[in-house]
Amino acid sequence: MALEFQVSGRSDAALFTLKVHRGDGMALLAMNWKKGEPPQDFVGFAIEYKEPGGDRFYALNNRLGFLRKDLKADRTLSTMRSPIQKFRWVHFPRNAELDGEFIYRVSPVFMNSADELSYGEAQQVAIELRRETYPDVLNVTFTRGFVSSQAFVDRFVTKTDGLDTLLPRKADDGLTYAPTHPRADVALPWMGFEARSAILALLDEAIADSKAQVRVVAYDLNEPEVLSRLERLGARLKVIVDDSGSHGEPDSAEAQAAARLATSAGAGNVKRQHMGRLQHNKTIVVSGPKVKAVVCGSTNFSWRGFFVQANHAVVIRGTKAVAAFTAAFEAYWASNAVAAFGATPAARWVDVNPGSVSLRVAFSPHKADTALLASVAADIATAKSSLFYSLAFLYQTTGPVRDAIETVTQNENRFVYGISDRKVGGGLDLLKPNGNRAPVYAASLSGKLPEPFKSEPTGLAGGAGTRMHHKFVVIDFDKPTARVYLGSYNFSAPADTANGENLLLIRNRRVAVAFMVEALRIFDHYHFRVLEQSAQKDKDAGKPRKPLHLRRPPRAEGEVAWWKEDYTDPRKIRDRELFA
Repeated sequence: MALEFQVSGRSDAALFTLKVHRGDGMALLAMNWKKGEPPQDFVGFAIEYKEPGGDRFYALNNRLGFLRKDLKADRTLSTMRSPIQKFRWVHFPRNAELDGEFIYRVSPVFMNSADELSYGEAQQVAIELRRETYPDVLNVTFTRGFVSSQAFVDRFVTKTDGLDTLLPRKADDGLTYAPTHPRADVALPWMGFEARSAILALLDEAIADSKAQVRVVAYDLNEPEVLSRLERLGARLKVIVDDSGSHGEPDSAEAQAAARLATSAGAGNVKRQHMGRLQHNKTIVVSGPKVKAVVCGSTNFSWRGFFVQANHAVVIRGTKAVAAFTAAFEAYWASNAVAAFGATPAARWVDVNPGSVSLRVAFSPHKADTALLASVAADIATAKSSLFYSLAFLYQTTGPVRDAIETVTQNENRFVYGISDRKVGGGLDLLKPNGNRAPVYAASLSGKLPEPFKSEPTGLAGGAGTRMHHKFVVIDFDKPTARVYLGSYNFSAPADTANGENLLLIRNRRVAVAFMVEALRIFDHYHFRVLEQSAQKDKDAGKPRKPLHLRRPPRAEGEVAWWKEDYTDPRKIRDRELFA
């Protein structure tokens, strides 16, 4: 069985290379032509896969097709007829949690002058995509974060039901909200993806381990499945709930949750606090005879955190992790003062190292002599090959991390892809393949898209706020020194010296590749909307526009192959070569 997290095809007869990178619940397929440029009649890649233990291959679908003579988009979906005109593709298998090998088969597709398709020698690889990153040691998980997506529309939007029947309009109504969507039992797990299931599963483990003690720190707390599980723990639970800003209002979901937990766990086991500004942690610690595990990351225990935003949650097993997170909890519990917490060992790096994974954790707020922001920035600046980031609020504040990212971005010998929120409730800043940031405003993240795409959800279901909520940086994923910074920590001065936060540093290529794939799939999702925003401006200016479609081989003077930019644009050349 192929346990590697990166596997390459071995066919010498195939005209291209294939490399598959294991994400968590997903896979990145990267292709590259072996010798020189592809021929002019090459029109893309057909991609098929077979599940573990399966007896047949299934073709991936492509929403785009070739333009017909009547200038309508061909709606053929199978990549065997509508090939992928990209050199990489992120795939979400239906059953990624299955044990065993997934087999991917990729074939080059050619088109002759009569528009007939033919296929070249395929590359095939086998890779295990099991949900747990390191079983019983460490699990990296993500929410899907794509309510504004064609996949969501196809599956769950009808004339009568959609996002507004799945999620509460106001966050403070979350604890009593019940979805009316007829397929809510399918839609919510799909939206919450592995992060939701991993968090709920750990709480279920804690409930089942009758002697386990549970310690929780929550920023947003309005998701009823989480709260009901916490109530079932009774006096085995101690919990800190943020009371900053609107969370401190007497009718907030957080105030409601704290009152309910005071009843179930006892008033002495519930505390409200906000440190210098926010108690921004989202952590669960379970310490029992059968279960010793923690969960941390960017995923709030809320409707929006689970079902709307792009988030990560990391489950760490073992006594060292439990000890480190318990010590931080007790330090928070002891005092709401920044100076007092900053003087505790929890504010310094602590080595957890589950299994063979190099992992450190530190908790904010820090004192001046233990502050980490500058050292993280200095590490980012040392990137040798690549930098990927998904940082929710990077462009809202200045600081050393933002400066370091911009410096690395200007280095022509470094490959940088990143995305960040422009402003709360606003748009996104996207680092385009040419190195320039382009604003993607909220209006273009939903609503109407050109044919053959469908309209996507609008509105603020689940509560107002950002949709891209990650906080992670991946440095040199393709080198032995690969590392990831992640957590609730927003890579800003308040996160460093005012808020309650967790920051992890993981030095591990499997983990780095998983976060790289996540960064890439988010980038590609929003990059399309950048392009559509530009195209819409052309349409508004009166310029004619055809439906989005696949390109045939060049047949008239001035036409170029679809792949030409991938062999002439320096950044796209680097993109094509880096992953394959």
